Amino acid sequence: MEKERKHDKVRIIPGKASLRGLALWLCLCLTVAFPGKAFAQGLPASGYEAPASDAPCARDVLDGIAKPFSYNDLAFAKLLADYEAYEARFEAVTQTDDLEENGYTVIQDQIFPVILKSFGEMQCRFVPAMDQDTRRLALFVTDTDGNVLWKTNQLETNYCVRGRLKQPTRGIAAVAFQDLNHDLLLDIILITTCENESGSYAGQPYKVGDVLYQEGGGFYRDWRVSDQINRFGMNKSVGLITAYARDGYSTEFLYTATTLDTLLDNGFRIFEAQHYARSFEKLGVLDIVPGIFSMAEYAIFMIYLVNDQGYIVWRFQPMEDYDNLYSMKGMACEDLDGDGMKDLAVLARYSYEGPGGELMVDLQCRIYYQRTGSFDTDREFSKYYQCAENDKLRDLVVKIRDFWGWEVEEDDKDTDRG
Repeated sequence: MEKERKHDKVRIIPGKASLRGLALWLCLCLTVAFPGKAFAQGLPASGYEAPASDAPCARDVLDGIAKPFSYNDLAFAKLLADYEAYEARFEAVTQTDDLEENGYTVIQDQIFPVILKSFGEMQCRFVPAMDQDTRRLALFVTDTDGNVLWKTNQLETNYCVRGRLKQPTRGIAAVAFQDLNHDLLLDIILITTCENESGSYAGQPYKVGDVLYQEGGGFYRDWRVSDQINRFGMNKSVGLITAYARDGYSTEFLYTATTLDTLLDNGFRIFEAQHYARSFEKLGVLDIVPGIFSMAEYAIFMIYLVNDQGYIVWRFQPMEDYDNLYSMKGMACEDLDGDGMKDLAVLARYSYEGPGGELMVDLQCRIYYQRTGSFDTDREFSKYYQCAENDKLRDLVVKIRDFWGWEVEEDDKDTDRG
């Protein structure tokens, strides 16, 4: 069923505000945009606050994003000067010949000819370019002679790290032109690849999605659409973004639902073979409910703990930043770290797109340790041990317990393993 969607038109008009004002806005009021990391628990907070867990969430994963912004006067003055220089370079580009001399590198394999009706039914060229000093992406629409007809640097990927001019954008993963808002004009779907240089997730690539709607000889962004795409992990592919922005499907309910009935009503499918009840000490008896929600070409894997009244007590997303559940090998619900409370271990294969567009599959064991009234996501064992393709869950349980320095008698085990 098609959902009606209204868009606020967000534009930056060169010359309407001083560069100094724009820079101040940059430093103090930047919206945050983000990798598709997965929620481990809790509702996605407004204002992009982190959920109540030490695990990364779909929106707020980058180290430092949630930290208060502060600069001394000297640092602020330098940032201001650098931003003014960056904006001046961008404004100086009126032809594609101006790009190199203003510090931009054209992304040659992402240049496309396209007919844009609001530009006068003429053949245009879509030209993306990267500012080498700041790693900020800019998009240009030019005529066949290279004259710039429209341009923007107001993109979601340029605000991955709040208060910092240099961004972690590494390149473009995908570009597509589709009519997303049913006005017979081609809109732009943009997916970039980013990678942090420092912090807990340094060196781990992630994607940032964006949509630009065509209108009146230009394009505009609806920041709410980009926010939803990235907050709820719908930035993996053009198909996922299209399913959300054009067709009205969304993964949001996976993170905001409060009851099992809501999940089922929205298309969540339970893995019945792994669906059972267990006593989680102080949390009481809970149903373990693993399953998937299919959207576009992806199966999004989630696990919920549900009480006897049908309310969700806790939720996990073991696939984290992977694109898709490839296959599930098993799940164990037992004490793994020796504190007397049942934990959860999930062994599964997850797929993702390789650097050349090829299908890649990894085997991962996700471990969640029960604490008083909550769960902690394992970070220690996963650093110590990397899963091998022939690993079985029953052997991994032994390795996890050995890592924490304890073992149990066979008769004391409460195990459901694949």
